[in-house]
Amino acid sequence: MLQTIAPCVRQLHSSGAVLTKSNDGGLYPAHIRTTSIQKAMLAVGSGVAALSNPYRHDMVAVLGETTGHLALVNLRNRMRNDPEGHIILRERPRIRLATLDLDEMASMPEGSFGREYLSFLEDNHVTPDSRADVKFVDDEELAYVMQRYREVHDLLHTLLGMPTNMLGEVAVKWFEAAQTGLPMCALGAALGPLRLNMSRLQSLFTSLGPWALRNGRQSRCVLSIFYERRWAQSLDDLRRELNIEPPPVILGGAKDGKST
Repeated sequence: MLQTIAPCVRQLHSSGAVLTKSNDGGLYPAHIRTTSIQKAMLAVGSGVAALSNPYRHDMVAVLGETTGHLALVNLRNRMRNDPEGHIILRERPRIRLATLDLDEMASMPEGSFGREYLSFLEDNHVTPDSRADVKFVDDEELAYVMQRYREVHDLLHTLLGMPTNMLGEVAVKWFEAAQTGLPMCALGAALGPLRLNMSRLQSLFTSLGPWALRNGRQSRCVLSIFYERRWAQSLDDLRRELNIEPPPVILGGAKDGKST
C-alpha cells in the first residue's frame, strides 16, 4: 500500500505556488487530480504510515486532505458567515516567512501576539515555511481552507500557550478536533496519549484535555481571524475576543516532539 501511494506523496513537495486558479487543467497550481478509488487508497496508506510514524508530516497531510471534505465544507461555511473570515476567503493571505516582518514583530512589546508568536518560533525552532502545499482537495476554495488550517496551527500553539513537546501537541490536537471536526485531528487526539508517560497522561485527562475540548467547542472559529492584522494586539485581549481561556498549567518547553 505504501508503495502504491509513494509516487503521489513525492509530488507533495514539488510545488511552492500559492493557491490561485491555474490554466494547466488543475484547480490550483499544486492540485493533483485523483479518482475516488485513488483517494481511498491514499487515505488508507497515509493513515497506516501516520500511525507508524506520527512525525511523517507528508503522510499526515495526505490523510487530512483525503478524509476532511465534510469538515472543510463546514469550516468554509463558518468563515463565510464571519465578517473577518469572509475577508480572509476573498484575500487569501498566507503565513510564510516571506510575508512576516520579523524585525517589526521583534520590536513589539512583550505580551503582544506578534512578539509571543515570534518567541514561539524561536524557542521551538520551527518555521511556518514547513507547511506543505495542499494537493488532493478537489475544490480550490476548500484547498485554501485546509492550507489556512495548516498555517494557523503554530498560531494556535501561541494562543493556547502550548509548546511543541508531545503533551503540548496532544492538547492542541484535542482543541483542533473539537474546533474543526477534521478526522485527522480526531485521530491525532485519540492516538497521541498513547505516547505519553503516566504523569503526563494524568495532566492531560484531569486538566489540559478537558480545557482543550471545552475551548475548542466554545471559541470563535480560529480560521476566521486575520492574524496578520492582529500582531500588535495583546495575547490576553485576543484570547478574550476568541473566548479562549488561559491554559490551566504552564508546560515546560522541552522539545520531545515537533509541531505537526
